[in-house]
Amino acid sequence: MNDAESLTRSIGEAPDLAALEQLRVAALGKSGSVTAQLKSLGSMSPEERTAKAPHVHALREQVTAALAQRKAALEKAELERKLATEKIDLSLPATDLAVGTVHPVSQVLDELAEIFADLGFAVAEGPEIEDQWHNFTALNMPEFHPARAMQDTFYCERIDGSDAAELHVLRTHTSPVQVRTMTSQPPPIRIIAPGRVYRSDSDATHTPMFHQVEGLVIDRNITMGHLKWTLETFLKAFFERDDIVLRMRPSYFPFTEPSAEVDVGWSMEKGRRVVGGSEGWMEVLGSGMVHPKVIANCGLDPDEWQGFAFGTGVDRLAMLKYGMDDLRAFFDGDLRWLKHYGFRALDVPTLSGGVGA
Repeated sequence: MNDAESLTRSIGEAPDLAALEQLRVAALGKSGSVTAQLKSLGSMSPEERTAKAPHVHALREQVTAALAQRKAALEKAELERKLATEKIDLSLPATDLAVGTVHPVSQVLDELAEIFADLGFAVAEGPEIEDQWHNFTALNMPEFHPARAMQDTFYCERIDGSDAAELHVLRTHTSPVQVRTMTSQPPPIRIIAPGRVYRSDSDATHTPMFHQVEGLVIDRNITMGHLKWTLETFLKAFFERDDIVLRMRPSYFPFTEPSAEVDVGWSMEKGRRVVGGSEGWMEVLGSGMVHPKVIANCGLDPDEWQGFAFGTGVDRLAMLKYGMDDLRAFFDGDLRWLKHYGFRALDVPTLSGGVGA
């Protein structure tokens, strides 16, 4: 029996894939018998190499083909064995895979965009590191205004080494987005400006970084009546209740005149305070008519264009709607908290009713 017959017979009788792999290594591995014959061709004379090379190459091809054939046969037999013997109990519960959740802030931001889109508002964005003109001066807050104090605002270090360079700030509100919008596009304007803002404050209801959404409307003949209707419509859609009652109290903001704090009625349900009803009042928004100086600072004529603006904390809205009691937990990164309060991506609540006409 020659080498080819011996090798192919051994390969054909290999009982399993492990034994087949051993035969492959013994024949075609670095120290295999067929490999040794291939290496020996280099030391032969040209005449001898011409005579033996075809037989050696034919042996390698024959062994390779036999290995492939036996491997396919063994794999097929193994699959048939598994199909015949292994069973899956479809009544067993599926493996509980770790699934991420949508953060309450992300959920509320999506709800806000949905509501205001129904009201004809676009979403506008701006930088989180602002110059002082956009963050303060254009909004009728001069250099001596208290909001510019170091204990209220985070100032960024100069990066150019120049003493004359004005310090930039981490924006203290999203109002600079309103300024950037008014200076970059003509009226009429209807936008909301959601995003992260920063203030030097930290307790159970305040964090150094939080989320805010502001709204802006600039058009002709805009009144406080338009503002009140917009806020009432928004709050009814967001809290999904028709018994929302608003109270607007005179207040002061440098960028609006007149200004008003907006309170919403609340009631007790199942031992929890919820928005809706009229057992008491809680503050939820700041609002007012855009100050003529702000309109003029943005290059518009305040005698022709009027508007209103409002702002509220996104985190606070989430707390009121979904029953959280400590703002700091929003930023702790505790997976247990997020698993409890977060929303599954395919099960998030939607405002299917939309905004009524």
